[in-house]
Amino acid sequence: MDYKDYYATLNVKKDASQDDIQKSYRKLARKFHPDVNKDPQAEVKFKEIGEAYEVLKDPDKRKRYDQLGSNWNRSGPPPGYGFGQGAGGFDFSDFQGAGGGAGFSDFFEMLFGERGRGRQRGGPAGFGGPGAGFGGPGFGGGAQGGGDAEASISLSVEEAVRGGSREIAIADPNTGQRKTLTIKIPEGVRSGQKIRLAGQGSSGFGGGPAGDLFLKIEIAPDPRYRIEGSDILTHVEIPPAVAVLGGEADVETPTGPVRVRIPARSSSGRTIRLRGRGLGQSGGSKGDLLAEIRIVVPENLNDHELDLYRQLAEARAPRAEEVEV
Repeated sequence: MDYKDYYATLNVKKDASQDDIQKSYRKLARKFHPDVNKDPQAEVKFKEIGEAYEVLKDPDKRKRYDQLGSNWNRSGPPPGYGFGQGAGGFDFSDFQGAGGGAGFSDFFEMLFGERGRGRQRGGPAGFGGPGAGFGGPGFGGGAQGGGDAEASISLSVEEAVRGGSREIAIADPNTGQRKTLTIKIPEGVRSGQKIRLAGQGSSGFGGGPAGDLFLKIEIAPDPRYRIEGSDILTHVEIPPAVAVLGGEADVETPTGPVRVRIPARSSSGRTIRLRGRGLGQSGGSKGDLLAEIRIVVPENLNDHELDLYRQLAEARAPRAEEVEV
């Protein structure tokens, strides 16, 4: 696996604080988000930023990365450790995500890593267990099922809400055979849920059935949205005049912008609820999207506008009572 400098990706120093890492991530994610930046390479950069932040935001993951580099999430023997070099002795370095499909994530983790040590079908142990590898008691003793595997796949908030399809490329460590799969992403998936791909795990021995591949969903951080249960939290920016007099504003949602009515005399912190625009729930219903109002003063005010604000300030200024001495 090629070394990826996550600190350079986020434009921070190696001793950067967690707060500095978060601030840099939010700035870069906003700059390169595909919905904002139409450069063809923006999506690739956005996913690289998300991958780096996913590691550096977690103190434990960051510590492992500082020690092991790109192999921070790898378990078992080091690269190049082949068959016959200990119990199980498999090198899983060929399991990796590959681009090509629209929106394919570079954050697709190496398969058969720490969370994906196979559960052997037809036997008591998976890869690395007794009889699991070449030279073990089970080798040559008839057909054996392949091991199940688990890997992670990172989705944007939009993908999680809308669903869709994604292409992934995988390779079997036993045969070296590579293939590209198109997987269906259900609408409204959550972080932690898994997609089961039957028969796409490690191939079996002696004609035995292949194991299954389980893709664990991880929704990538997004500076525009925060997920709480089935609801999605975001914000809508309005000028002072709309806050006082009421009006309309566009709210960005995972399924596209929505025009909403802003009630008169709305202060910052007030919430506009858009029902049914969150993540799916049991029974077929959906959560809501809640947009918090943020009052933003325009930066380029002309002299006339500034004069009107001065008049308003004078009209609203408290007057001292005159006291006769």
